[in-house]
Amino acid sequence: MAFELPALPYAANALEPHIDTRTMEIHHGKHHAGYTNNLNAAIAGTDLEGKSIEDILKGMDMNNGALRNNGGGYYNHCLFWEVMSPNGGGAPSGALASAINDAYGSFDAFKEAFAKAAATRFGSGWAWLCVHAGGKVEVCSSANQDNPMMPGIGCGGTPVLGLDVWEHAYYLNYQNRRPDYISAFWNVVNWDEVSRRFEANK
Repeated sequence: MAFELPALPYAANALEPHIDTRTMEIHHGKHHAGYTNNLNAAIAGTDLEGKSIEDILKGMDMNNGALRNNGGGYYNHCLFWEVMSPNGGGAPSGALASAINDAYGSFDAFKEAFAKAAATRFGSGWAWLCVHAGGKVEVCSSANQDNPMMPGIGCGGTPVLGLDVWEHAYYLNYQNRRPDYISAFWNVVNWDEVSRRFEANK
């Protein structure tokens, strides 16, 4: 089975004014679609056909540029759309909130660490909140379309929250003001989905 571009879980304009409609249309319909098509081309005729994207990432040949870039690009964006919501914002609760407090002392301190990881990622890449076996959480970043599930990338563990800091994710609305985009992101974070992912992977 080939990988398919997932539909957005909300309308393209649903995250306005924090993420603009045109950016969402291009980001999903062009960039994510391109990663999907190129991933399928990269695995066609190989023993990776039929494997889950998670298994592909964990067993990644890091010298295979087409698979690394497009496999990461496919997975990362699938997660990105899901961890945002027009009803997002606020703060996490329950076990995830406790894990964040244990790791960073407070939710505000976590937000500062995450924002720093996103703001200081040179060039293109992602900021992540990952969960390790046992439930410990950790913030890190990765370059390009790399993902912490890939061998030797970032903090390891399983991403439960990700922020795309490629310019295509924000430039139409924010131009070079990446910190403003990062700040706006907190208004659309879907903490229910992040918590679900945390519980499934801790």
